[in-house]
Amino acid sequence: MNKYCLGLGMLLFAANPILAQKNQVKKSFKDKEAIADFTYLASDELMGRDPARPEIVKAYTYIANELEKAGAKPLAGANGYYQDIPFRLSAPPTKGSVQFGKTTYEQGKDLLVLDGKSIDGTYELVDVGFGLAEDLEGKDLKGKIAISNVGAPNRLGPADLFSLGREKTALAKEAGAIALIERFNVPSVPWQMAANYLNRTTLGIDQGASSDLPYIWVKDLDNTIRTAMSQDNLSSSTLQIEGKTSKSIEGKNVIAYIEGTDPALKDEYIMLSAHYDHVGVGRPDAEGDSIYNGARDNAVGTVAVMNAARYFAKNPPKRSILLALWTAEEKGLLGSRYFAENPLLPLDEIIYNLNIDNGGYNDTSVITVIGLGRTTGDFHINQAVSEMGLEAIADPSPEQGLYDRSDNVNFARKGIPAPTFSLGFRAFDDEIQKYYHKPGDHVDNFDLDYAVKYWKAFILSAEMIANDPNQPTWVAGDKYEEAGKILYGK
Repeated sequence: MNKYCLGLGMLLFAANPILAQKNQVKKSFKDKEAIADFTYLASDELMGRDPARPEIVKAYTYIANELEKAGAKPLAGANGYYQDIPFRLSAPPTKGSVQFGKTTYEQGKDLLVLDGKSIDGTYELVDVGFGLAEDLEGKDLKGKIAISNVGAPNRLGPADLFSLGREKTALAKEAGAIALIERFNVPSVPWQMAANYLNRTTLGIDQGASSDLPYIWVKDLDNTIRTAMSQDNLSSSTLQIEGKTSKSIEGKNVIAYIEGTDPALKDEYIMLSAHYDHVGVGRPDAEGDSIYNGARDNAVGTVAVMNAARYFAKNPPKRSILLALWTAEEKGLLGSRYFAENPLLPLDEIIYNLNIDNGGYNDTSVITVIGLGRTTGDFHINQAVSEMGLEAIADPSPEQGLYDRSDNVNFARKGIPAPTFSLGFRAFDDEIQKYYHKPGDHVDNFDLDYAVKYWKAFILSAEMIANDPNQPTWVAGDKYEEAGKILYGK
């Protein structure tokens, strides 16, 4: 009887690969090692993992060393386990003003000088619409100021404003413009929030010669400047920008891979990603703590990817696994954007991106998947999360625009199905705000039992997707469906 029961049990176990995978994840996962990673990455020693501070070297070195020890391999074309990124650290001018007719705009109040060299003089204005390539056709910009709206139609999120600004400055510089001024007229992004964030030293990707072009935002929510140009014959502007300084620094994405086992599928990659940076040191809280440790945002996600490396190096799935730890997410999704524009392998070989980013959690019975319902890989995530005793739920706060505020969007735009696997929250409420970008975001107030379940659910989700012979796609009608068809040619 005992032999019969044992044989039947082994038969049922073999017939249920998901149960086998779940048990293997649980058996292989080393809780203490993962919590030690978590504690170190969110420690005061790393000073909030600001990519512009010297302590960031400790963070990326630690991550890369752990990936190497796990057995993950460096990608061809990388600098070992790193993708080097040319960053530019830009400080506000000591004095900044722009005059349109009788109205003068002042730095930090209704004007932000975002990049470029100092400049002093009066120059002709040329309205270039949104400042995109098609808007510049036929325009004479040599020695003149190009003036445009921020963003572009259907691209008015915070990350869009920054990334498009870099594109526009390159175009304006090439066309011979002396400066680029953008009219900030996006009511969905509060000007005061932008001013608080940008009227300080900022980080961007060095664009070479175009980074020297003065790049300026002026507050124009009621379109006063555009009206003056079209109705009052405003044709020139006086710029006085003094003391503008910048310097080059090097950033690093941490990148590695684990080769799949299936000859037909191993050239396809499941990308597991998280950003490892945070906001650094800032205003002290009531307890005098000024280090923004970023346990929730996003040391917990970094640890998930590191432990996925350990698991998959010993239990490789059919598809290959691409491990990506991004830098400078908090500075405008810069690290992931750089990889998306300068990939170390063809993007059409990356068939899915399971990303992690977090603000916090308020329900430890769930995992909130930003983008759940948008890809055909959802059922794997639902099942994997359920196997770990949790429930996967979709974004409960779409008004926050979270999908377009994290690294996954840089790959979704390219056509890669890319949800974000977040800690469980049912509302973006006070419990989230208590720790989100606050010095109090520590490991010692994190539910570590929940963290372990979360890490295991992430690994199991990735394994199930990586072993499915069917390639996941965008669901019909998704706004990125067409980009996916173009990328994959089907």
